[in-house]
Amino acid sequence: LVGVYTNRNGERWELQLKGSGKTPYSRNGDGRAVLRASVREFLCSEAMYHLGIPTSRAVSIVVSDDDVWRDQFYNGNIKKERGAVVLRLAKSWFRIGSLEILAHSGELDLQRKLLDFIIQEHFPSIGVNNSNRYLEFFSTVVSETANLIALWMSVGFAHGVCNTDNFSLLSITIDYGPFGFMNSYDPNFVPNTSDDEGRYKIGNQANVGLFNLSKLLQALKPLLDPKQKQLASQVLEGYGELYYTRFTELFKTKLGLLGENENDNYLIAFLLKVSLLC
Repeated sequence: LVGVYTNRNGERWELQLKGSGKTPYSRNGDGRAVLRASVREFLCSEAMYHLGIPTSRAVSIVVSDDDVWRDQFYNGNIKKERGAVVLRLAKSWFRIGSLEILAHSGELDLQRKLLDFIIQEHFPSIGVNNSNRYLEFFSTVVSETANLIALWMSVGFAHGVCNTDNFSLLSITIDYGPFGFMNSYDPNFVPNTSDDEGRYKIGNQANVGLFNLSKLLQALKPLLDPKQKQLASQVLEGYGELYYTRFTELFKTKLGLLGENENDNYLIAFLLKVSLLC
């Protein structure tokens, strides 16, 4: 994270570098990025933005003189590639994993401080002194996550690595790695060549979203009272209906369907099945 930038419209953006090297929190990777992946992230994040899908954006790409060694297809064929650094921005880079790791390590005071900061900075409709603020925060994230994944599905976008560390608390598309767009409808489409089990196949994104939200609820539970825990569980149970409703709305718009008809859902499912057969 480089810092925070406020533009002339008063919008606040967090600037982040990808590919600039190891950080104190780096795993076993070299912290570098290759040029081809950097160009893909730049192009796709801009495409998603102009498609009206909440996303991070790319500001610039700087080509590096460093050689980066990568096994692109995870088949043991390691090649030397040109490195690059992407300057990207988002309203926030906080993820579900940002809270999950604090709850897991028992740092509840820090977790509470972080949550209050996120709510104050990014959820202005929720009062910082509201005793139910964490419940309202969770409810908002559940709703917006359902909306985001429905939007992904409406353009045939598969993220590729939908773990909790790649799911934004602001429900925006972040961390473009092995993503892809379907050329033709296939619910088993997997853009990640290392995903042998198809966990993150496009047809499973809504389910993975539910899994990640359940992890978020698990992280929040130490900060909730018994009544709030019960209500939060009910909110999570409503995720499926929220997603299905938004998915239906988007596909009805794509098909030009007006009003409400009990056969709308059947038609959408039928046309998707026809697309699969073709």
